[in-house]
Amino acid sequence: MPTIVHFDIPADDSERAKNFYSRLFGWKFEKPLETMDYYLIETEGLKGESGPGGGLGKRQGADQRIMNYIGVPSVDDYLEKVEKLGGRVLMPKTSVSGWGYLAICMDTESNTFGLWQDEEKTE
Repeated sequence: MPTIVHFDIPADDSERAKNFYSRLFGWKFEKPLETMDYYLIETEGLKGESGPGGGLGKRQGADQRIMNYIGVPSVDDYLEKVEKLGGRVLMPKTSVSGWGYLAICMDTESNTFGLWQDEEKTE
C-alpha cells in the first residue's frame, strides 16, 4: 500500500532549521551536493527502526509548506487516479536524475501532496 516515503521542509535559514530539528528530534542531516543548499534528513522510529527520509532546503516561495511524498509504483498511473477522483495535478511527472520521478498534486480538500516513484536501477 502506498505510504509516505519522503518529506521536504522549506527553510528561510537552513542552518537554523537544521539546528532546530536535530536538537528537537535527533534527526541527522547530510548534504549530498556541495553546490546545493539542500540536506537529506535521516529519521528513526521510536523503537530505533529507520523512519521516512526527508529533505531540507531553501524556501522557494512565501506560501511553500512542508510536503509529504507518497511512494507509488507508477507516478503516471496515480496521476490518472488523482484526476479521476476529483484531485488536480499541480506539477506533472518530473525526473530527479539518478533517483526517480515526482509529481505534485492537490486533493479534493485543497491539500497538496507529492507522488514519488523510485528509479529502476539497472546493473
